[in-house]
Formats: sequence, structure tokens, C-alpha cells
Amino acid sequence: MPWKQNYTATDEVSLKDDDINWPGRRRCCVAVNVDLSLARGPDGLVPSDLSDYRAMFGLHEGMNQLLATLARYDIKATFTVPAAMANMLKDTLRELTANGHEIAPHGFKHEDVSGLSREDEKARMDLATEIMTDVLGQRPKGWYSLPRQSDPFAVGTISPNTAELLIEAGYSYMGSGLSDDIPHYWVADFEQRSAILTLPYFYHFDDQFFLLFPSKGTGLEHADTLFANWRAEFDAQYKRGRYFNMTLHPYAIGWAHRLKLLEDFFAYMRGFPDVWNPTGSEIASYWSETYPASSHLRLEDSIWQDYPGSLS
Repeated sequence: MPWKQNYTATDEVSLKDDDINWPGRRRCCVAVNVDLSLARGPDGLVPSDLSDYRAMFGLHEGMNQLLATLARYDIKATFTVPAAMANMLKDTLRELTANGHEIAPHGFKHEDVSGLSREDEKARMDLATEIMTDVLGQRPKGWYSLPRQSDPFAVGTISPNTAELLIEAGYSYMGSGLSDDIPHYWVADFEQRSAILTLPYFYHFDDQFFLLFPSKGTGLEHADTLFANWRAEFDAQYKRGRYFNMTLHPYAIGWAHRLKLLEDFFAYMRGFPDVWNPTGSEIASYWSETYPASSHLRLEDSIWQDYPGSLS
């Protein structure tokens, strides 16, 4: 797409299937995100979020069963957590890291930052980074802004300043982009030619929109549809040699009848040879070296023109 300031996220042209190469001549990349956030509203975490059924089940039995499932199928995941929850989960997060998973901040409180000033957003990002570094013993490499069910946009909670602030803070990737089905570069500053690598996210592979939607207590559950989405997308992306991602929430997927569907999917996926299952930072490291922004972003001046009364 041609570049237009404040309208497009990138002017990168997606790679053709034959131009995508994964490490070790693997056929397809499979990225698994596990979202530990319990935030429900735009203000992010509030005390009541940590005492309802989602916290009681999701951070205990649901989490334990999901971890056992990941281990059974040798699946590595990137766990996203609001920094405000990190200290209460310190032992769990350190154990996850020791077992080869990645931990990435999901904002400070998983709040909506779109209405914050640049200074306020930066202060929260700096605090989140400091907390996560203290808990993990190393600086986090990725930053996630995944959506809540109630969010109006599937891309989650970002602002016009988020990408630039992440670059300034030293992050190597952002984990919630809708502009492509493979890793791509989100432009932070057109004039400075700066951009941050962004990993794909799609809400139709996110369990929360099928297992607890439109709201709890309605009797509506679409677990079979979620499984069908996972399998159909994996089949298509494996055939093309591209990228598949899925997002899980322990409080949603952790129930036995739903875990059965997840196990069925992992068993199906493991039946295919040459599947690469890295963490987010492993993907970012490989992609930024193999497909650097310098050779994939054009950032040519826009040919689009604004006219009075136009929607652009």
C-alpha cells in the first residue's frame, strides 16, 4: 500500500510465498501466544479483576492444565502479562522462562493508551519495562497490546506514539499487527525512516472471541468453530510456507472440554514435518536479520492527495 502519514502503518509489500525461508529449511512458522491479562475495561486492571472466577481458575487450574498440554506436545509459547501483575506471578514467570518460554509485557495494566499524552504513555512503558526487568532478570524484548473482548478495534490498545516509544525504549518487536500474515515493519516516523518489527495477530484465532463471546452466561460457545479456524488456517499457511499464530487465555481454554480441542489441534499440527515453533523474540531475531527493514520498507513519498471534504 502507498504510504500515507497517519493513515497507513507500513508501505511494505508482502513477501511472495517462494521468497519466505524459515530456519533449517522449515516449512511453516507456528507462533503461540498465551495472554495472562485479566483486564476487562479500557482503564486496565482493577482490584476486582484479580478476585473474580477468571483469576481464580485461570491463574491456577486453567494455567496448570494449559502448561501440561503445551509440555505434552513440546510447544513453546510467548506469555504476555501486564507488568502490574508480574510481581504476584514472579515464581511462575521465572519458571516459564526456565522452561524455554518467553515473557513479554502486555502494557503496564493492559490499559487503553490511545487517550494518553506521549509523556504519560512513556512513563507507564518505562515503569512496565523496569518491573519486568526486575522480575525476569533481563529486559523484555517484545511488547504486546492485544485486545480485550470489549475493545472497539481488534488491534488492541495502542496510540500514535506507541511504536516510536517502543523503539526508543529498546524493544525489538511489537506483537500485535494486522497489516500482514507474516512479520512486517510498522512505521514509527516517516521522516526519520524508523520502524519496528511487528508480529501478526488475528482475532479469528483468539480463543476469547469464541469461548466467552458475546459475554459470559449467554450459553453461546463456539469451540468447534475456533478449532475449525485453527486447522483451516494452519493447513493453508503450511501449504504456502508462511506463518500461523494463535492466542490463548488460560481462564477460557483451560476447561477440560476445550483443552481436548486444543490437544486435537496440537496433535494434528505435530503430524506435519518441518514446523518451526519459536517464541516471539526468536521470530523477531531471525526475521530482522533475514528480512531487514532497510530492504523491505520503501517509504517513498505518498502519491495520495488530500482534497476538501475527502475522507482521507
